[in-house]
Order: sequence, then structure tokens, then C-alpha cells
Amino acid sequence: MKMKIRNILRTGLLALLFGALLVVSAMAGPIEPGAPQEIERLYQAGHYAQAVEGLQAAVAKTPQDGSLHYWLGRSFYELREYSRAISSLERAVTLEPDNSEYHHWLGKACGRRAEESNPFSALGLARRTHHEFETAVRLDRSNLAAQRDLIRYLLAAPGIVGGGDDRALEQVAALDLVDPVQADLARAEYFVARKRPDQAGEQYKKILESKPASGGIYFEIAEYYLERGDAQAMQEAVQGAAIASPKDPRLDFYRGIALVLAKTQEDASEKYLRAYLSAVAASSETPAHSTAHEWLGKLYEYEGRRVEAATEYEAAISLDPRNKDLRETLKRLQHNTN
Repeated sequence: MKMKIRNILRTGLLALLFGALLVVSAMAGPIEPGAPQEIERLYQAGHYAQAVEGLQAAVAKTPQDGSLHYWLGRSFYELREYSRAISSLERAVTLEPDNSEYHHWLGKACGRRAEESNPFSALGLARRTHHEFETAVRLDRSNLAAQRDLIRYLLAAPGIVGGGDDRALEQVAALDLVDPVQADLARAEYFVARKRPDQAGEQYKKILESKPASGGIYFEIAEYYLERGDAQAMQEAVQGAAIASPKDPRLDFYRGIALVLAKTQEDASEKYLRAYLSAVAASSETPAHSTAHEWLGKLYEYEGRRVEAATEYEAAISLDPRNKDLRETLKRLQHNTN
């Protein structure tokens, strides 16, 4: 039973909280009025440790300001200090119990902490994740990110911690009343999770044909085609994103990867990925810098530049040390080089 719970968390909740959120969430919005302007600048620039220092000083002066505790929790989350993130977000929820966003992020922090915990603790944290996501949705049906996270949780988790297809599909139907496109994306995700690729593909095609106005929707679909290794379809999705959101900084990331996948325009793909790494701060709400380094490594490996490829894989591993597949890739490359 312990091993089953651990596997559930690694293959289910981990995928929920680490993967799909990157492409459906909006980029971090401005810090709320309670936080000083300098703290906002530090957070947006990815200087989370410094933001923590400033926020802790601000909390000491204004301990009843829920937004300060919320952003302190968000900063700890970015630093992967999930226990401290939970404590700060719990305080924010206590001060403002009707704030949907606070409950949503508390659920996310509990989910991330669950993956690091022993099976018994992980089970309780998984239940808390479910409870906080449900609360966030109940408080604000327009919180689309919370709705999508709740659906993913229900798809990934077993019945013992509240999951199940029937519950997931009920939530998809409820989401359909608020945002039909997001509901269609959730249905496609359901088909993917249940290994029904033809139906998933039809669903994504339907969404693309509707020409949605949000770049994030195209990026989510691009991720699907990336997983399938379909370079042409991925490029078409990225082109749609460029039309819908031409200034979205995530464009460079997806453009670069699509070109690497297609094995064309190597100079352009390198330029795009380097531009993304230099312009976009590392954040849980944007594509991971580790992934950008990984695809640079793949590009260099395609080109026979093995030393440079190894350097990029090492950079990716330093940012994502739990990525066993990437470690195997680096080991294979080093073996072949020697």
C-alpha cells in the first residue's frame, strides 16, 4: 500500500502540479497593494530569496495583511520550500478565508509537499490538496486555473483521496458553463490520460479551428503535439499563439523547441531558446529553464556538438535534479563520447 501511494503521487499529482500548469496558467500577476514596490520588482525578476526578506519585514510591520502572507507563500513556493509556503499560505487563508486564489495556491503547495513526504504524510497532503482546490472553485467559479487543477487532481488521484473519472467529468461539465474552451481542453486532457489519442486529437483540432484568443491555449496544445513528436502540428499551434498573443514571452520557448523537434533552422532554434532563458525569469508559471537547457542539449547533440550538449544537459540537471531521464541521457552521451 505504501508503494502504491508513493507511485500515485509521483505519476499523478506530480504531473498535475509540475507539468500542465506551466502552459495553462497566466504569468504571475502584479503583487497586491500591501507589498512594497521593490518587493514586487524582486519577485517579478525571479529574485525570490530577496523577496522573502522584504516580505518578512513587511509582515512584521503589518501582520494582518493577508496579501503579504500570500506573496510570502508564493515566494517560498518558487524557492521549493513547500513547508514554509504552506505555513504562509495558511496564514493568508486564515486572514481572508473567502479568497479563492489563496486556497488555490495553498492546494498547490500541499501537492508539491506531498511528493517529498513519506506515504502516510503524503496521503493526508493529497487530501488537503483536493480540499483546497475544491474550496477555491466553490468560492470563485471564474478561477479557471483552480478548476483545471481540480480536474487534473480528480483524473490522477484514486478514490481513496477523492479522485475518479465520474467526479472529473462532473467538474468538466461545470467548467463548460463558465468557459467552454477550457472545458474542451479538460476533455482532451481526459482522453490523453485515459490513452484515447484519437479522441484527444479530435478535441484539440476542434479547439484550434475555433481560433481562440489566448496564446496559453495554443501553448497547451503545442505541448500535446510535442509529447507526440508531431513537429508540424506543434509549429502550427505555435503560429496560432503568435497571432493571438504576439508579445507573449513564452513564444521564444515554444518556437525554439518546435524547430529543434523538426530538425530545421538550427541557428533560429538556438536563438529563440537563448532569448527565452535571458528574458524570462525562472518561475513555476512559465516553461522551466531546465527544459530550455535540455532542448538546447538535444539541438547540439543533433549537430554533433557533444561537449556543448553535455554542458546543457548538466545545466538542466542542476535546475531539475530529480529528472532521472535526463540523467540517463547525459550518461549515454558521455559514454558515447568516451
